[in-house]
Amino acid sequence: MQVMTTLPQEDLNAVPAAARAAERDGFDMIATMENRYEPFMPLAVSAISTDRIQLGTAVAIAFPRSPMVVANTAWDLQNASKGRFVLGLGPQIKPHNEKRFSTPWSAPAPRLREYVKALRAIWRSWELGGALKFAGDFYTFTLMTPNFVPASTHQPPVPITIAAVGPHTLKLAGEVCDGVRLHPFCTRAYIEDVAMPRIETGLAMSGKPRQEFQITGGGFIATGATDAEVETVAEWVRYRVAFYGSTPSYWPVFEHHGLGDLGRKLNAMTKQGQWEQIAGVITDDVLRLFAAIGRYDELADLVAGRFGGCTDMVYASTSSDIQPKIPPEVLQDIQRISTPFKGFKAAWS
Repeated sequence: MQVMTTLPQEDLNAVPAAARAAERDGFDMIATMENRYEPFMPLAVSAISTDRIQLGTAVAIAFPRSPMVVANTAWDLQNASKGRFVLGLGPQIKPHNEKRFSTPWSAPAPRLREYVKALRAIWRSWELGGALKFAGDFYTFTLMTPNFVPASTHQPPVPITIAAVGPHTLKLAGEVCDGVRLHPFCTRAYIEDVAMPRIETGLAMSGKPRQEFQITGGGFIATGATDAEVETVAEWVRYRVAFYGSTPSYWPVFEHHGLGDLGRKLNAMTKQGQWEQIAGVITDDVLRLFAAIGRYDELADLVAGRFGGCTDMVYASTSSDIQPKIPPEVLQDIQRISTPFKGFKAAWS
């Protein structure tokens, strides 16, 4: 099992040291998120500051960016990192698209399908030659003169993963992507009963073997060297569960556990401005549905029990504000947990 950690995104000057430390400690990937800060620039700094560790967005918001813009950015990151970049995309919810990014909204799954196919068409045109001819319902790319074709990276194709919670995007991930980034607002039962059947349906449609498809995330980890440190992180996770649980888009996870009323209560509290009180309605039992919680010396067994057999890569951190200090020997114990994923497809098709 692989382990991902996050980069500090508030200051690019802090990124080189953080990236090298994550590589030295033995993390498999360093990732950025699109919350308060731009997700690609820290990875560019990391690409030229490290040698082995994978780099990824977890995730970048797709629809405010043209696929052509993302194609160029990913191409440059793949070249700078010598093939270590993994693109993670997410649709975000309607209010954020319309009111935060001023981006027109449409059903996310059909648009994401086209987005992924457009990226691959652009990259194939650049790497293998031939005219760029992509025409869909949302995106059309038919102009690519030699002046705008970047030099070949001689690297494998950039793997594309998407964030998925609902059944349509879960199926889409298996059908057209190289992996899925499950939201941390997720339980083991939801992965087993809902996510995996949908992903497997998509994989069957595409013919992609499970060994070339990576499942990432699907829960939180709250850990530390002492019980007090664990408790501090667990309380941060408790608030995140309440925060995500207040949003209707994530209620299918609550509903799967008969907790629909909890989601509606949280939603009502946020509409009343009770943001400081929402964590208080998340009980310990609910919290443990969403997280593996324990000290470093307990962590490998807890991760195996919470994520084993479901997830290929876990998030050691789901925030750029939290930089976990998991000891290298504990990381190695987690990495010994067997997973189906063996590696992304390396050949151009």
